[in-house]
Amino acid sequence: MKLLFLTLLSVSIFSVTAFSDAIRIACVGDSITYGAGIKDRKNMSYPVQLGKMLGPKYEVKNFGNSGSTMLKKGDKPFWKQREYKAALDFNPNIVVIKLGTNDTKPQNWKHGAEYSADYKSMISAFAKLSSKPTIFICLPVPVVKPRWGITDAIVNRDIIPALKKLSAQTECEIIDLNSPFRDKHQLIPDHVHPNAAGATIIAETVKNSIKQTKN
Repeated sequence: MKLLFLTLLSVSIFSVTAFSDAIRIACVGDSITYGAGIKDRKNMSYPVQLGKMLGPKYEVKNFGNSGSTMLKKGDKPFWKQREYKAALDFNPNIVVIKLGTNDTKPQNWKHGAEYSADYKSMISAFAKLSSKPTIFICLPVPVVKPRWGITDAIVNRDIIPALKKLSAQTECEIIDLNSPFRDKHQLIPDHVHPNAAGATIIAETVKNSIKQTKN
């Protein structure tokens, strides 16, 4: 009986330890991270799907805020949203940043010269956390047609080159969310936001990058 009790106790301790040691992933982003336009967003946004794909050893949280910009002078800076502080407080082991789509709007991109500097500042803010997270930079999903002032021209001409240069400067790995959609525009029905199937592609792409990195 004593042996059984010790066995049960050891199982309980192992379970609690396994939970507390879960690798925390913060998915930082705009409406695409949030899951806007997805019918069953609570179950099918990319961060939720990512969590299911990775399994119980990971704790994935969605810090997406619709309309947010990386630019501090944008019309809705992610910096000023509650999700930003919440993401920092989460003290993540991994950070996946996907911001730039809303920055292409005319009222925002007039400050485009500051995009890279603001991005570096956010990378630095997360890098200073006690968890010393691995930080990933996401290339934006394609913009099928201009909408809400969002344009693919700026994504391709300015945002993607800036992010690639930033990756080289900061040694943060790139996650390419642009290429997987080049022949799958039907998965972006409103021309900007991927549907549930598109979110699956994002989750799989992010998962593959995370799995290739030692955590």
